[in-house]
Amino acid sequence: MHFVKVKGILSSKNGINLFRGCTHGCIYCDSRSKCYQMNHRFEDVEVKENAICLLEDRLKRKRKKCMIGLGSMTDPYIPEELELNYTRQALEVINKYGFGVSLITKSGCVLRDLDLFQEINAKSKCVIQMTLTTYDESLCRKIEPNVSTTKERFETLKILRDSGISTVVWMTPILPFINDTEENIIGILNYCKEAKVFGVICFGMGLTLREGNREYFYSELDKKFPQLKEVYMRKYGSSYIVGSQDNKRLMNIFHDFCEANNIVHDNGLIFDYLIFFEGKLFAKQISFFDEI
Repeated sequence: MHFVKVKGILSSKNGINLFRGCTHGCIYCDSRSKCYQMNHRFEDVEVKENAICLLEDRLKRKRKKCMIGLGSMTDPYIPEELELNYTRQALEVINKYGFGVSLITKSGCVLRDLDLFQEINAKSKCVIQMTLTTYDESLCRKIEPNVSTTKERFETLKILRDSGISTVVWMTPILPFINDTEENIIGILNYCKEAKVFGVICFGMGLTLREGNREYFYSELDKKFPQLKEVYMRKYGSSYIVGSQDNKRLMNIFHDFCEANNIVHDNGLIFDYLIFFEGKLFAKQISFFDEI
C-alpha cells in the first residue's frame, strides 16, 4: 500500500475511486488491464490520500444534487479500507451534503457502514450493488480467493433488504467451462429472489480479456484449472470477448427467471435507476407546501 496526492476525485459521471489496485485476488479482474495505465504492482494498493478533502470541496460547491458512485474500478471495501476508513469518510461527506450514493462491492464488510446507508437513504437514495458470479462456495474461493464468499454476500444482501436498502446484483463475469452452467445461474438467481434485489445486471455469459488481465487470468488457470488455459487459447485466442458456448440457452433461463420473479433484468433500466437521484426530504417539503 502506498499513498499519492491527486488533482481530482469526482469523474464527469459523478463517480469516485478512492483506491487503485486491489488485494481481493479475483482471477478475472479487468482492472488489471494495461489500458488503465497503472504504474505500480496491482496488489500494491494506491491510496488517494487527499481524496476526502477533494470530494468535500466538490460536493459543497455542486449546486445540483445527484447520485455519487463508488467502486467502478476498485472495491471500496478492500481489506485496507478497514484500517483506513476512507470509504466511510467519503460516505459521511456524501451524507453531509445531501447526495445519494450507489456503490459496488464483493465484501460483507459493507455492513460496517449500514448506519450511514440508512441515514443517506432517509434523505435521498442509497443502492448497494453486489457481484455474484459463483453459487458453489469452493469454486468461489478459487476464483475470488480473498473476499467474502457468495453465501456471505447473500447473507449481506438479506440484511440490507431488512434494513430498507435497495440492492442490485451484478451476475458477471460467467467463465466458460468453469461456472457457465444452469445449476450455477439458477443458484445465483434463487439468492437474488430470496434477497428481493431490485435488479440483476448481466452482459451475457462470458468475460472480457485484454492485455494485462488476459495474462494474469491465464496464469491463474494454469494454477487452479490445469489444461484449461490451452482450451481457452485454442478456442478464443486473443479475442476481447470470451463467450460461453451455452450463452443463448443460459441467457434465456436468466431472463425467464427474472421475468417470473419480478426482478428487473434490462441493463439499461437498471443503470437509469442507479443514476436517478431521489431527494426525499425535498419532495416532502414540496408536497407539504402544495397542500397549503
